[in-house]
Amino acid sequence: MLSLTDSLRISSPLSDSGLSFLSQTGSRTSCQLKFVRCRQARVWRCRCSATEQPQPQRRKQRTEKYKQSEEEKGIDPVGFLSKYGITHKAFAQFLRERYKSLKDLKDEILTRHFSLKEMSTGYELMGMHRNMQHRVDFLEWAPGARYCALIGDFNGWSTTGNCAREGHFGHDDYGYWFIILEDKLREGEEPDKLYFQQYNYAEDYDKGDTGITIEEIFKKANDEYWEPGEDRFIKSRYEVAAKLYEEMFGPNGPQTEEELEAMPDAATRYKTWKEQQKKDPASNLPSYDVVDSGKEYDIYNVIGDPESFKKFRMKKPPIAYWLETKKGRKGWLQKYMPALPHGSKYRVYFNTPNGPLERVPAWANFVIPDADGMQALAVHWEPPPEYAYKWKHKLPVKPKSLCIYECHVGISGQEPKVSSFNDFISKVLPHVKDAGYNAIQIIGVVEHKDYFTVGYRVTNFYAVSSRYGTPDDFKRLVDEAHGLGLLVFLEIVHSYAAADEMVGLSLFDGTNDCYFHTGKRGHHKFWGTRMFKYGDLDVLHFLLSNLNWWVEEYHVDGFHFHSLSSMLYTHNGFSSFTGDMDEYCNQYVDKEALLYLILANEVLHALHPNVITIAEDATLYPGLCDPTSQGGLGFDYFANLSASEMWLALLENTPDHEWCMSKIVSTLLGDRQHTDKMLLYAENHNQSIFGGRSFAEILIGNSLGKSSISQEALLRGCSLHKMIRLITSTIGGHAYLNFMGNEFGHPKRVEFPMSSNNFSFSLANRRWDLLEDDVHYQLFSFDKDMMDLDKNGRILSRGLANIHHVNDTTMVISYLRGPNLFVFNFHPVNSYERYIIGVEEAGEYQVTLNTDENKYGGRGLLGHDQNIQRTISRRADGMRFCLEVPLPSRSAQVYKLTRILRA
Repeated sequence: MLSLTDSLRISSPLSDSGLSFLSQTGSRTSCQLKFVRCRQARVWRCRCSATEQPQPQRRKQRTEKYKQSEEEKGIDPVGFLSKYGITHKAFAQFLRERYKSLKDLKDEILTRHFSLKEMSTGYELMGMHRNMQHRVDFLEWAPGARYCALIGDFNGWSTTGNCAREGHFGHDDYGYWFIILEDKLREGEEPDKLYFQQYNYAEDYDKGDTGITIEEIFKKANDEYWEPGEDRFIKSRYEVAAKLYEEMFGPNGPQTEEELEAMPDAATRYKTWKEQQKKDPASNLPSYDVVDSGKEYDIYNVIGDPESFKKFRMKKPPIAYWLETKKGRKGWLQKYMPALPHGSKYRVYFNTPNGPLERVPAWANFVIPDADGMQALAVHWEPPPEYAYKWKHKLPVKPKSLCIYECHVGISGQEPKVSSFNDFISKVLPHVKDAGYNAIQIIGVVEHKDYFTVGYRVTNFYAVSSRYGTPDDFKRLVDEAHGLGLLVFLEIVHSYAAADEMVGLSLFDGTNDCYFHTGKRGHHKFWGTRMFKYGDLDVLHFLLSNLNWWVEEYHVDGFHFHSLSSMLYTHNGFSSFTGDMDEYCNQYVDKEALLYLILANEVLHALHPNVITIAEDATLYPGLCDPTSQGGLGFDYFANLSASEMWLALLENTPDHEWCMSKIVSTLLGDRQHTDKMLLYAENHNQSIFGGRSFAEILIGNSLGKSSISQEALLRGCSLHKMIRLITSTIGGHAYLNFMGNEFGHPKRVEFPMSSNNFSFSLANRRWDLLEDDVHYQLFSFDKDMMDLDKNGRILSRGLANIHHVNDTTMVISYLRGPNLFVFNFHPVNSYERYIIGVEEAGEYQVTLNTDENKYGGRGLLGHDQNIQRTISRRADGMRFCLEVPLPSRSAQVYKLTRILRA
């Protein structure tokens, strides 16, 4: 039994499934055209049979082919364990069982969908779509509903005016509901003469309104396309049938059974007929002769000469004439009134065993979650093509390293209000470009009802938040960012969803298990959110399509997957982890969630090779960034959450002289086997949004200038602020992240409007005016030069750092990365005039960045004569040569090898 989505996709021009349709018995009928040689003549055989190759057999063949292709690819379910020398039998067995479950899941998917690509493009059918045949189609999944209708301002909110009707693909066995909204004829207009009349609405909307009638197009096609004699049976389609009838039952036909002679075989009849027609002109003869072979599997044998056959093969189908029958948008508006005009507000109405429900459609792409205190509603977004946004810029080239600027649109302005997409475009994007970052990561852009949740309790997964603007406004934001050479990442929350019933997915169809698990497993233990049922094919269809939707519709370049630990474990990650491998394969691990993440990465990277996926997992699940073919989850990067927690603990709880250099280095590097895939940040939005303080607030307080803080405290705060950011950005892998405003030391935390602060916006903004203050401008200048250092010296894109000097007594850390030498002196008091640091290459090293410079708010203790240091032929730190460098307290310098000297 096929689902409704399969049935609809069969007739969709987007389908690549070939020629297939449903027979009356519900079985799949296939039509195949085969060319063979028969009796030394060219024969075209058309075989049509509903039982020629049963669907299960075709699926079995497809599955076997899939399995063979998997073996050819050399897939190893435990490959990354062997790569890193990990020997753990229980986890290895878990990976093998998980891979088997993945294959079974893919096989199950292929019984419902033609391919994984088709499964991840559900937005092409689901939700509201303009059909070219002057109508709007609506498709929704609600298996627990008994009745489905659309209500809105377009029909007076009637629950019976536009409902799913039986016999019109209204409802199928999988719970999909299909509703057609027919455009209304204007007064005085007549219905289209062509039954399947189509209109151009968006693409080529200005074509087709030439005034040429359907009859004129058909006449033109017959005159231009068909050659003399070819259209004989088109113009007189009943001629052959009439002649056969007259011959059999006419007055000159056989009157008795005896007169009805035995019918000759097909070949004899063909030769006889050919002899009778030999004197006729060629123009009167059809190109092909129809002969019945009398065999069950062949209804017709169409025999023709090679020249006619070649001519037929060279003839192109008359698609151009069919396209010419399409009318333009102007003709459509003259004849019809749109059934669902642009901007119409609507909801979906269900009748369930528990009573009637009104819901916002799950696939709606524009939603008003709280309309003046009224119930949430969806908005039909279909702007006229002349006003719809048109993309202007190409996608930026994927960089070898990432410097990400994390931001929130709503708090990006300086005014006490919710900022818009347009405000962000005009104020923030130029700043990000000037600061030297090459990507932005936007949080809270997917629709959510409660603003104070920062966007993490998502209610409508296919809609941009209406509080910031329209879908076209967000497209413009992404396009303008691409024009500046910035990648755009979206923080996606598929680990849980809002528990709101009126606007979200919870109890969507009246049942508790539509999109989410039932019972305790369906609720987050501490956050009150709902947990997805990742093992359900329709839920996978929804989530995978959602990822593809943001890439296809809005051209985003990647995703930051939020809080994976909430979905990977039934305890939602709130458990103590010791690092033992058993914790990653015990009964608390959600295998279905793991399979979804594998599918998500496989689908995204297959459809969009340049897309970037980032995993946020506090438990660091093994294989996060390893290929799925080797047993990994397939992410490109993973966020090191421990680094920011370490810096916060040091700043708040540990005196400066007790900082441990070894601990700092080990935390920043994490597991050395995966450092190259690590995304590091000193502080992100967590430090300044969720009840915490930014590092600048801890170090220099809420002051806006030097007057309210001592010079010594200000110097300490600014020095540590710069050093922490420099070592975090350069010691790890190929990616670094910074939250909006922290680059210039934003001194205040973020607090969203809520009842506890009387819904105040005083802390829900960014103080861009602080850049006019000396202290904050100096911090920004350093951060900008730090980004330029990476841009010009390709620091992050080089190999991993060679950390060769870590001294807990002197509190000095030094490492090499390419030709660059990084030296940090974290000691709060001690300065060193000639500190020995080992290097591998002999030559001259020049200072390219110094945190203690006056222009960065430092003391300027290094003179110009000390900017260039020459190596000494002495072994140090396991290196052949060394440098004697001056190290002021609480300062860091970056040296670059500018001249190589031969030993």
